[in-house]
Amino acid sequence: MTQLSLVIPAYNEERRLPQSLRDIASFFRFQQRDAATVASIQPQETLEILVVIEKSKDRTLELARAETAKFPAFQIVDNVVHRGKGYAVRSGMLKAEGDIIIFMDADLSTPLSEVYRFLQHLQEHPETDIVIGSRADARSQIVKKQSWFRRNLGRGFNKFVFLFGIRGIKDTQCGFKAFRKSAAREVFSRATLDGFAFDVEVLMLAKEMGYKIDVVPVRWINSEDSKVRVFIDPLKMLWDLIRIRRIVRKTLQARPMLGRG
Repeated sequence: MTQLSLVIPAYNEERRLPQSLRDIASFFRFQQRDAATVASIQPQETLEILVVIEKSKDRTLELARAETAKFPAFQIVDNVVHRGKGYAVRSGMLKAEGDIIIFMDADLSTPLSEVYRFLQHLQEHPETDIVIGSRADARSQIVKKQSWFRRNLGRGFNKFVFLFGIRGIKDTQCGFKAFRKSAAREVFSRATLDGFAFDVEVLMLAKEMGYKIDVVPVRWINSEDSKVRVFIDPLKMLWDLIRIRRIVRKTLQARPMLGRG
């Protein structure tokens, strides 16, 4: 029985991904032998790590397969097409079998140690369905900040999220979120957005469907190799935000959530 699934989307990551995969393998080989940690996990039995690779222009797929060949917990998922981060995450979340499913970025900007904090939070709060990391929380540890331009771009996006999307969540875009399996299945099977605004749609769906979302601070280290194209993707994200309430409303009219909310 799989206790924990990690979903890691990747696109054109031949430079960063191999080291990240080595770090992940090392972390779970050694850290989970400690009986004091939450959920003592034997990797071959109760942990799966799904690396969902979109069709890339480099050797991401080949290098990922080579790096993980000796570690059975890894599954390399070839998504064949390039549709966007939202599509890659959705593919992995629906394929994952863990009781708890966490998606995280390939650059490990949120350190792996946060996995155990999220597991512990869910263990201590059985009423909680989803836990999301927030860099905007005053208790968060931002080890390396984004550039001034990207920080202000993010603040602007958050203002639009407040206008068109979700109120009460200051950081929808932190790439570290944990779901109980049932919530992951119900929410991601209804999600439709393929681009970077998928987080907002997922969280809005979850709220409308009655799932309890907890926001917790995280330790975060900025990576300089962000895949967000600053002159293209923000416009796409804005367009998605403008129509996101209509998208969610139509989705839930077509596929209502029974017995919650």
